[in-house]
Amino acid sequence: MARTVWDSTVGKKTVMAVSGLVMLLYLVAHMIGNLKIYFGAEEFNHYAHWLRTVGEPFMHYEWTLWLIRVVLVIAVVAHAVSAYQLSRRDIKARPSKYVHSKPRSSYATRTMRWGGIILGLFIVWHLLDLTTGTVHSGGFETGKPYQNVVDTFSTWYGNVIYIVAMLALGLHIRHGFWSAAQTLGAGSRTRDRALKTTANVLALLLTIGFVAVPVGVMTGVVS
Repeated sequence: MARTVWDSTVGKKTVMAVSGLVMLLYLVAHMIGNLKIYFGAEEFNHYAHWLRTVGEPFMHYEWTLWLIRVVLVIAVVAHAVSAYQLSRRDIKARPSKYVHSKPRSSYATRTMRWGGIILGLFIVWHLLDLTTGTVHSGGFETGKPYQNVVDTFSTWYGNVIYIVAMLALGLHIRHGFWSAAQTLGAGSRTRDRALKTTANVLALLLTIGFVAVPVGVMTGVVS
């Protein structure tokens, strides 16, 4: 039954919608946590340490954090695979291009695929930069995320990569939230306007919230 659901277009869209909403919930929590950087190094570093002790003593050190990571990896892979397969299925269904020369979909809709690729590459860079320290500039310091964040956003390329990715994220959320609502049956004539407004507000708040961190470093508010 699971295979039958997965092989169907509706099934893939449902997987894409649910995995997208899981990642959206994480992004909201992640953004709120990121903004703690404005309260100083001690508070931000303490918050990072707290993430590793959540659930103790029932959960061992970092177990909750690793559980969250596993769920996120599953969500990202499921989202990417379903998106790719739906894209291939769409191309096979209409091998010839549309007759209309003027695109009728929104800018966010037309850039969903490229936005997804940009975000995928960004996730890899972000992990190598601030989690493993592999590509980090200025000397990666284990257990000192505040200093590592300041190092990253003290470089022009760190700011460019991050801000471009966050703009792509905003567009992705704006269209993705709306699509997920339709897929899961939440859309209707009476709720469509509210759903569109919610999608726009979420996209705007998340974009501003994430971009506020590099802006804070660039302006010297966070140093």
